[in-house]
Amino acid sequence: MKVLVIGAGNMGLTYAEGMASSPLLSKHKLRIYDTDPKKIESLRKDSRFDVYDNLEDCLPKAHIIFVAVKPYHSEGLFEQMTPMLNKEQLFVSLMAGVTLETIQNGLNQKKVIRTMPNLPAQVGKGVTSYTEAEEVSKVEMIMVRNLLDTTGTSIHVDSEKYIDASTGISGSGPAYVFYFMQSMLEAALKMGFSDYDSKVLVSSTFEGAIELFNQNNISPKSWIDKVASKGGTTQAAIDSMEDNNVKQLIQDAAYAAFDRAVELGKDK
Repeated sequence: MKVLVIGAGNMGLTYAEGMASSPLLSKHKLRIYDTDPKKIESLRKDSRFDVYDNLEDCLPKAHIIFVAVKPYHSEGLFEQMTPMLNKEQLFVSLMAGVTLETIQNGLNQKKVIRTMPNLPAQVGKGVTSYTEAEEVSKVEMIMVRNLLDTTGTSIHVDSEKYIDASTGISGSGPAYVFYFMQSMLEAALKMGFSDYDSKVLVSSTFEGAIELFNQNNISPKSWIDKVASKGGTTQAAIDSMEDNNVKQLIQDAAYAAFDRAVELGKDK
């Protein structure tokens, strides 16, 4: 199986690094294409990859092609790719806001899978939602899922609506967590903790809370109730967040990302 990743940016390289060790590649190295000379020079030092700076040398014989460029580069890239393609090839998009129909029309191809990746894939903790055009076979879906799972876990969704919704939850979600962490770090510093101690306090708290959540079948609300005693310190913090409508603001933020993903798709 010959797998090609087009674009060695954050997401492209992350998925390339994960998939490079997949048994599906058999005796073939993962192929990766980019146009940045410095990036190409760096990638060629990595023995896991066959690196290309010319699409004609890698695209025509690839079986599965992951497209990981910025959405605004897609139109020009598709024009360049189209003459080199064949109908047996399968295309997997890692681009936000670019619909299946747009990709199919841009490439004049039918077998397309659209995904929504997220940043924790860089550390093997990613979650990738995906959906497919009707021309993609079950066998092809299984192969792609196995490749996606090399960076964490994957979730199949029934329609592109849920790809856009995933953007609001998992795709953009790490930034919400970092926003909350940054706020807690700044509070710790104002309280007089050192930079190091602030980082340990905040990061360990998040890590521990996630581990508790993952290892038990208990809702976040139930965990809050366990920690927050009536009239206690935690309840004072929760009351402050409730008074300031923080829950609704977080939900509004998730929907803002969702709505923007839908808009991006319509723009295309």
